[in-house]
Amino acid sequence: MVAVACAPPPGLDGFETAEVEVGESALTVAIAETTSQRSQGLRGVEKLPAGLDGMLFVFEETRIASFGMRDTSIPLDIWWFDSEGMLIDSTEMEPCPRSPCPVYPSPGEVAWALETPMGQEEFVSGAVLTVAHGQD
Repeated sequence: MVAVACAPPPGLDGFETAEVEVGESALTVAIAETTSQRSQGLRGVEKLPAGLDGMLFVFEETRIASFGMRDTSIPLDIWWFDSEGMLIDSTEMEPCPRSPCPVYPSPGEVAWALETPMGQEEFVSGAVLTVAHGQD
């Protein structure tokens, strides 16, 4: 489970934030760990609030995960992590203003998925995801 702390970021009511590391990169992310939060994701968010680098989706059990971009304005990279926190792949996802929208499945079973603005990060395959500490 991911340790989280602090108030929700502006525009993302109900989401806590945490600091995570992927390899050598430190990021501040919103955490989507409930079914409702994972379903909402970054839908309707026009731009990430200042100081927020992305959103981390936390799954109770490893699974094949699928993501869509309906009503999402920000082009995103999604980074797929296995149960050990190891980066196994990434996918570029384009905004989709109306249905039908493409579905972006994970390349295998994942425990975490990290969305960041497209082109913002360049993680190396095999990089490990860790939680550094919660934000104040």
